Amino acid sequence: MRFLDLSHTIEHGMTTYPGLPGPLVCDFLSREASRARYAPGVEFQIGRIDMVANTGTYVDAPFHRYGGGKDLAALPLESLAGLEAVVVRGGGRAVGAGAFRGRSLRGKAVLIRTGWDVHWGTAAYLQGNPFLTREAAELLVDQGAALVGIDSLNIDDIEDFARPVHSVLLGADIPIVEHLCQLGPLPEENFRFTAVPAKVVGFGSWPVRAFAEL
Repeated sequence: MRFLDLSHTIEHGMTTYPGLPGPLVCDFLSREASRARYAPGVEFQIGRIDMVANTGTYVDAPFHRYGGGKDLAALPLESLAGLEAVVVRGGGRAVGAGAFRGRSLRGKAVLIRTGWDVHWGTAAYLQGNPFLTREAAELLVDQGAALVGIDSLNIDDIEDFARPVHSVLLGADIPIVEHLCQLGPLPEENFRFTAVPAKVVGFGSWPVRAFAEL
């Protein structure tokens, strides 16, 4: 078995989404300052990070869209960890239902590879992103997908403020993982996917260390 990391690295000041602030990564207690608290030769660092929840590669729980939906703390591990997974290659900017027909999706993490992650860290990443259509989301619900991920800025068209894909998937208790990367080396099936966030009450999104087990 080998692991393939599918998540972006969180760094000070990085931009994940237009209009959202980048994270502030700093020391709460520096190694130098800690030396006065411990025995000679002993030091520790305690880091601090101030960020919005939608930073880096992150999962959306139903609470992100619906006030009565499951928050991060309510998501069962079975919906996030060790899932059988498939990769679907997205063609064109709008990935429709046709991309998923004929695939075995029930109970699986469905990862959409658009290749948009090559623009990560550039202005190009923040506009004109590939996305799923409402019809694709409805098919994924009908076919019993367990989780849906994408290597793009958003699973919806950011110009569509109705956010139909978030609405459909999260309304069906299907977690969404956005800003994945490195989906290219993955096979189309026969691997497992994990993307587990911190167990936070009252939050609908949180960064994950997403990875595949091959």
